[in-house]
Amino acid sequence: MRSISLKKFGIWFDFNIQPENEWIKFFDKLEDANISECFIKASASQLDYLASLTTNYNFNIHGWVWTLNRPYDEKSSKNLNWYSVNKNGQNSYEYRPYVDYYQWLSPFSEGAREYIKDNISKIASVEGLSSVHLDYVRYCDVFLPINLQKYYKINQTYEFSEYDFGYHPNGRKIFKDKYGIDPINTHNEEISIEWKQFRCDAVSSLVNELKSITKNKGKEISAAVFPYPKMSKKMVFQDWSSWELDIICPMNYHHFYKSDIDWIADSVSKGIRYKKSDGMYLSGLFLGALSPSELNEAIKVCLKRGADGVCLFNNEYLTEKHINVIKSFR
Repeated sequence: MRSISLKKFGIWFDFNIQPENEWIKFFDKLEDANISECFIKASASQLDYLASLTTNYNFNIHGWVWTLNRPYDEKSSKNLNWYSVNKNGQNSYEYRPYVDYYQWLSPFSEGAREYIKDNISKIASVEGLSSVHLDYVRYCDVFLPINLQKYYKINQTYEFSEYDFGYHPNGRKIFKDKYGIDPINTHNEEISIEWKQFRCDAVSSLVNELKSITKNKGKEISAAVFPYPKMSKKMVFQDWSSWELDIICPMNYHHFYKSDIDWIADSVSKGIRYKKSDGMYLSGLFLGALSPSELNEAIKVCLKRGADGVCLFNNEYLTEKHINVIKSFR
């Protein structure tokens, strides 16, 4: 299992079909770069293969899972009642907001929850895995980051109903039973605040169940999350402040927010306080938006603000000059 120390370096990457010697070359490059945390998007069998391939490396292998966003998932597509529903009554399989691969399951659907737990259990069963790494463990973006709004030619000055998800019939019923009102009909500010937190809590309760599954199989649990809880609650109804994860990887992608390295430092300061006392905070950095000199500066400010290290998105943007920067932190 991992040990906690400063200057931990991780990287996100997808499994791809290639000869074993190509994988060895890739892992040699990561080891030489002092990157030890490998967050790999892959099936259980693919993770098993890579875990066995890296037994002689000083790596921690993390199974990266798209949790609630399940694009092109054959089983889910046969169960439309599993999908998240927006305020207009559209499910996320038939109406795909922003991009075609946004196909969100609902944390209020019991069928979806059981399916997700089964997926996580399969990944957690892989021998040699350090953690199950949750991603897209949230709702569809109510608000996009400012630069992405510009990209999609949207000006989100308020909560547009087509992007406001979480109105699954089960969730509305449970909320109405508790508060006496259907949240889709309310204009009461206090009720609206309760409804937002109610949706956050549905995701948090799912995370707690997934934690139990991974712990029972002797694995840690980690997650890629929005930069800090105040922001994540507003933008995607994700309240990770109480999740108590072993490894938290806030995606401090400054260019999404039309910001600079100082913004990354501020984001780390706002999120680090919610790190589990014996957990690890790896600041997510978007390599494609950082020159080598900017990466050097970003790593320094993250460590100065208390991060245990950084996690890089992703291997496709990793250049030799970036690697030389990482090596300088040995």
